[in-house]
Formats: sequence, structure tokens, C-alpha cells
Amino acid sequence: MQIEMTLKGLMVDPVTNTPIVLLHDPEGQRVLPIWVGAPEANAIALQIENIPAPRPMTHDLLRNVIADLKGEVRRVVVNDLKGDTFYAQLHLRVDGADAIIDARPSDAIALALRARAPIFAEDHVIVNAKSLDMTTDKGNSERLQQWLENLDPDELGKYKM
Repeated sequence: MQIEMTLKGLMVDPVTNTPIVLLHDPEGQRVLPIWVGAPEANAIALQIENIPAPRPMTHDLLRNVIADLKGEVRRVVVNDLKGDTFYAQLHLRVDGADAIIDARPSDAIALALRARAPIFAEDHVIVNAKSLDMTTDKGNSERLQQWLENLDPDELGKYKM
């Protein structure tokens, strides 16, 4: 089952210093943390902050190509989690036909924000992400899990480019 998610924020993991995209369901009951690279986090942060790039970024280019082909981004779906790697799909409609394209979640989310398309996650991904251990140290893993559970909404969006 797919759950519609919204972008809750973009933060830096205090243990690994890796950017994390935080998605949550409309009720705020379920949070999906997705660790991403710094360039991808910057692309998302620029869109969150409505900061125009002097030249189109890759996600802007992709949005423009889809639009110029008379297509639309219908939705993006974080559809799988294998090991510690998240997977996503772009659901497009181009020339009256539906297309599903494999994508990295960070790219899919950056495109969804630019195309104003909804973001979904498969229920099993949200459930399995709770047991994800992105650290090599058990103490750090427990500390990170506690940090994620106690996120202060005022701290969201504090990602610095």
C-alpha cells in the first residue's frame, strides 16, 4: 500500500554528518528518514528555500524536458529498501501513456518538489526503515534512533548548504 508523504524537513545526521530527508505521513504518525548525498541535499534545499540557480540544475532540466514533451510527473514513490539502499520510481504520463522510471529517492524528491508532484512511500519501506542501522556502532545507532524519535519541529529545515 502506498502512503502519501510530505517533506517534513532536511537535516544533518548528528552521528554521521550525512544529510537526511525526512518524509512524514499527513497525520505525522510515521516518519521516513532517507540518507542522501550532499549534492542531492543541496538540490532539495535550494527548492525548499525557493533559491533560483543561475542556470538550470539537473532536476530543473528533467522537469523542463518532461514538460516540453507534453508530459507530467504524476507522482514519485519510494518503493523499496534493500539493505541500506532506498529505491524510488517516477510515475510519468507522456503523450497519453503512463511510464514508470527507476530513480534514486533524492532525485525523485527533488523532481517532485520542482514539478509539484505528490510523494508516496510503500508501507513496507516505512516499516523496514525503522530497523535500518546506518551506523557501525550500536551506541550510535541507538542514539540516532532516539534523536529521530524526538525531533523538534523547530529544528527542521536547519540544513546549511
